[in-house]
Amino acid sequence: MGPSAIRIARLEDKLEELGHDVTDHGNIRASDMSTAPMGDVRARCLSDIIGACELLAEKVSACIEGGAFPLVVGGDQSISIGTAAGLARGGRKRGLTWVDAHADFNTNRTTPSGNIHGMALAAVLGYGHPGLSKLGGVSPKALEANTVLVGGRSFDRGEAKALSRSKVTVFPR
Repeated sequence: MGPSAIRIARLEDKLEELGHDVTDHGNIRASDMSTAPMGDVRARCLSDIIGACELLAEKVSACIEGGAFPLVVGGDQSISIGTAAGLARGGRKRGLTWVDAHADFNTNRTTPSGNIHGMALAAVLGYGHPGLSKLGGVSPKALEANTVLVGGRSFDRGEAKALSRSKVTVFPR
């Protein structure tokens, strides 16, 4: 419900008041956990999340090709996989500033919950389930050495170990 709340708060009007041209491309239709097939408990709702992220990657890529700046607003971190895929399709590997109390660096092998939003950063950087890490035909979607995690304070054991082996710079809380 995040995008609806942001529309109600009139973000579009506020951005236009600052001189930006804004086009709302609407929502990506996606199931929620109450309606999506659960599938593999190590990557819950995988097929629905991949489908939504593929659609998002197309929209982000089209925005960039049209010379626009994509501002993506969503419900959880899993949308960053589709966003990063759309950004990376132009051939440029970017870095990230990931601001989160959690690392989101689990994979389907390390996750204690199976929640894909806890795998988003790992997938963007090329780790984990190939449906996520290779989403949009780009892997990795950003460069580890140009990625920082800011505010981290609560990491699962497996993701902490993987993060310590990575080139991601961590600025803990």
